[in-house]
Amino acid sequence: MKGRKLGNGLMGLAILAAGLAHAGEPAGPAILPPAGYLNPKIAACKDFYDHANGGFGATPIPAERSSYGVSEEMDERNWLTQKTILDEAQRSPGSVAGLQRLGTFYASGLDTAAIDKAGLQPLQATLNEIEGIKSASELGKAVGQLHKLGIRPGFVVWVAADDKSSKDNALQLFQGGLGLPERDDYFAKDEAGKKLIAQYREHVQRTLQLAGDATEVAVKAADAVLALETALAAGSKTMVQLRDPEANYHKLTRAELQKLAPEFDWPGYFAAVGVPASEATLLVGQTEFVQTLAKLTKSQPVAAWQAYLRWNVLRSLASYGPQALDDQDFAFYGKVLAGKTAQAPRWKRVLRAVDRALGDDLGRAYVERTFPPAAKKKVVEMIELHKQALRQQVQALTWMGEQSRKEALRKVDTLAAEVGYPEKWRDYATMQLRRDGYLHNVLQGQAFEVRRQLAKLGKPVDKKEWYLAAQTNNAYYDPTTNTIVLTAGILQPPLLDVKASDAINYGGLASTIGHELMHMLDDQGSQYDADGNLRTWWTPQDRAAYDKMTQQVVAQYDAYQALPGVAVRGEQTLGENLADIAGLKMAYLALQLAVPGKKMNDTQAREFFVAFAQSWRSNIRDEWLRVRIRSDFHAPERFRTNGPVAALPEFAKAFGCKPGEPMFAENTRLFLIW
Repeated sequence: MKGRKLGNGLMGLAILAAGLAHAGEPAGPAILPPAGYLNPKIAACKDFYDHANGGFGATPIPAERSSYGVSEEMDERNWLTQKTILDEAQRSPGSVAGLQRLGTFYASGLDTAAIDKAGLQPLQATLNEIEGIKSASELGKAVGQLHKLGIRPGFVVWVAADDKSSKDNALQLFQGGLGLPERDDYFAKDEAGKKLIAQYREHVQRTLQLAGDATEVAVKAADAVLALETALAAGSKTMVQLRDPEANYHKLTRAELQKLAPEFDWPGYFAAVGVPASEATLLVGQTEFVQTLAKLTKSQPVAAWQAYLRWNVLRSLASYGPQALDDQDFAFYGKVLAGKTAQAPRWKRVLRAVDRALGDDLGRAYVERTFPPAAKKKVVEMIELHKQALRQQVQALTWMGEQSRKEALRKVDTLAAEVGYPEKWRDYATMQLRRDGYLHNVLQGQAFEVRRQLAKLGKPVDKKEWYLAAQTNNAYYDPTTNTIVLTAGILQPPLLDVKASDAINYGGLASTIGHELMHMLDDQGSQYDADGNLRTWWTPQDRAAYDKMTQQVVAQYDAYQALPGVAVRGEQTLGENLADIAGLKMAYLALQLAVPGKKMNDTQAREFFVAFAQSWRSNIRDEWLRVRIRSDFHAPERFRTNGPVAALPEFAKAFGCKPGEPMFAENTRLFLIW
């Protein structure tokens, strides 16, 4: 997944204006036509991002946002469409079950008086159970009961394809349970990092006080939470270490897991969360973390674990609760971490909660209004030309031998594409929703998803299952099914406009079709074969050659400075950078195949590259940029533009770049691995 929510949005035309605006809603910063963002004073060959987007730099970031650009503009338009759906559903739910659910959930979130009146009552039984824990032996069951509600202290569990047996679903356990964005945040040496830790500890304390703890109790509890999370972080793998799929694959029986980490009550956990006894094995991502977690159940006082579990309940659900808790949650996660100065309007925040709980109900209504058959037909055609271009490239590679080439071509040929919306919509009929119970409804949605995940155990993998709702502004590649998924929410103007030129559409979609396509051959995706299994299909010589070339990409991005003294992390962002570079190239080659006579002129080429650069247009707050550098697998937007174009000789030709200029590809030709 390319992480569009973390900065890959694609919107550049003035298409919102009057028609979609709601009475009384702020329109946000003005949206200019693409030419309005060009800055001819900055040469394309010097800094192409600023050349294409310089006119956008003065656009203010709304108070509710940590960044603002194409992705956010697209979100705003998509949300207004969804708001119309939800407004109609709550006023006139009718006889359609999906609309009734949407209206009920949405209305409950807008009723702030009822939310404040209920307070923490919907959570009281859960908080009482935590308070009743008497010994470490009860922690496995307690964690399981929280996981069953979709609250995730300690670690994360889900069900997905077994990486080495891709037709089979497997229970998967992954490190987690931290309140700060990334494990390294707990070990900061600089003053800014130490300040963040202190602000986090204060946030924990304030939250616990708002939940009823006396000051002296909350102070001790906050200290215990921070100490426990720091110990968990010490046992966690780094962002770079998590990028190695082989090193994060451990298939264990339940008996082997108990032997690995005997201090934790695994049988009690599995029973509480609802894992069938017949499920004899599971995949553990990080065995060292599991051992650390288990040992902490014995070495840390029960009171510390009670504070940690209580904190996780409140942290997970604060934004859905009474105003005071909601405000405190925003004070840290919104203001301190992301640099925001104001909460988003209530309707947007409730809409996101509805989306998380009832994504397919909302998606079905959204698709009917926004995604015509002509759009899907266009994208399917474009994907086929991208695959054709990639096939030609693989056949022409000089560094790859025939054995690896044959496997690579099989992977290209068997790649599947899901476009717009899933074939089957999820049925949420088992949810028990209340018009006066927002927190209750959120918990219903979370518990439903846990049950849905566990229901997949013992069944073959459904290759048509989607991990995103159709209205989501994002896309992803799944290596275990060798499938790219492009949602209706991202296939909107100007990213996709059936009335626009092919140059604009291929350029705008380079960071979507091309990018996701090339994830199957990035440094991680290339470790999976055409059947979706994690196995070695390269010859040792070809793999060594490939890995050597990727290290040049690491060095390229390590040299980029996001802020003074804050460098992009080339190893951490390698997979996304490879997909960005190769994805742009495949989009360019696919456009050549689409152009009549298969011959593209320089005007079309420049139009293509400008559309690509403007797809990354964004302004971002320094606070959020620092968080992203530490915790995101994607580089910032500026470098997701300049990095790829600086690697393509075709770009230098189109804009007349000369040797020695920053965007000239002379020194980066070897980055074009594919």
